[in-house]
Amino acid sequence: MWAVVGGAVLVTVLLLGVFPTRSYFQQREAIEREKAKVAILDKENSRLAARVSELQTDEEIERLAREQYNLVKPGEEAYAILPGPDDGETGHREAPPVPEPEPSLWSKVTDTLSFWN
Repeated sequence: MWAVVGGAVLVTVLLLGVFPTRSYFQQREAIEREKAKVAILDKENSRLAARVSELQTDEEIERLAREQYNLVKPGEEAYAILPGPDDGETGHREAPPVPEPEPSLWSKVTDTLSFWN
């Protein structure tokens, strides 16, 4: 009889103590993971806010206009420097392949006749 009562008490303790404790620890781990994500997002938001304020300055707008859109002020001249040949190239390029000429009418006739033989 005492074994049954002891088993019932043990099961009750497990149900009330161990299983909720395991859930509690799992929830704590989930909260820590989410806090880490929030910290990363806060850092990224701070970086982006700094970039927004930087993009509001005249110097940055001018730099981007010159760099990305090749804009110049009145009276200035813009020059573009084209890339040279790669180190492995000597400047000589192979000629494009010459297309095969269209077969003559006589060639077409003989090909057709030889096909039927």
